[in-house]
Amino acid sequence: MIELQNLTKTFENFTAVDSLNLRIESGEFFGLLGPNGAGKTTTISMLSTLLLPSSGQILIDGERLTRQRQDLKQKVSVITQEYSMRQDMDMDEIMEYQGRLYYMPVRQIRAKTEELFEFAGLTSHRKKTIRQLSGGMKRKLMVCRALLTDPQILLLDEPTAGMDAISRRQMWNLLRQLNEQGLTILLTTHYIEEAQSLCGRVALMNGGKLTEVNTPAGFIEELGAWVVDQQTQDGLRNRYFHDRKEAIACLSELDGQCTMRDTTLEDVFVERVGRSL
Repeated sequence: MIELQNLTKTFENFTAVDSLNLRIESGEFFGLLGPNGAGKTTTISMLSTLLLPSSGQILIDGERLTRQRQDLKQKVSVITQEYSMRQDMDMDEIMEYQGRLYYMPVRQIRAKTEELFEFAGLTSHRKKTIRQLSGGMKRKLMVCRALLTDPQILLLDEPTAGMDAISRRQMWNLLRQLNEQGLTILLTTHYIEEAQSLCGRVALMNGGKLTEVNTPAGFIEELGAWVVDQQTQDGLRNRYFHDRKEAIACLSELDGQCTMRDTTLEDVFVERVGRSL
């Protein structure tokens, strides 16, 4: 279980994260959504202890997380936006290097590597150097590296950025399986459909503040399950409805180019966060 209590991070006169209070249950797949500069990556950096809070605290299973608490830090693994691997090393070397950083026995590293490569479908590519891998393979390898030490919590900061649609869906399936096995996952992403598909709950952040927390279905229900899109001279206008019959009636009354569709989490994001931008 992760608990953030009044978590705040300031840089000189700028507050990146402002009094964040949030509780994520063990085994939950939780999404953190917000525009650029919302404070998502800063939050992830504090959870991984790369950054220290200016005030407030982070609790892992009820105990305060600090850089000195190696036992708590080993429960957490992080996958960053950037590819942080040497280009001249192959997959096996990357995994062995990671394991040695955690003082794992070589035999254990190799056994766990076999298991993870098989799970991620990377076994046949293991002797390729990092520079020879596709973007999707690099991301999968980063997942394997993060799982080598059997963490209980996985922090994902834009894990599918730059991946093609097929590789992104393969990554989704991988993450679903990990979560079904009990891994707690915190995801930040700009692919809103990714959060809608994967996350049990989602939090919206803007300007360093946490604005709302709900399930994707709950957010959609609050806004209205159906939307009528009308193309006007001023651009696209969206009208949301809780009742499907009302949406159909509106569609029949409007002039011009109109369509009706299901509301998505992206619509919620645009209405709740995008309008303020």
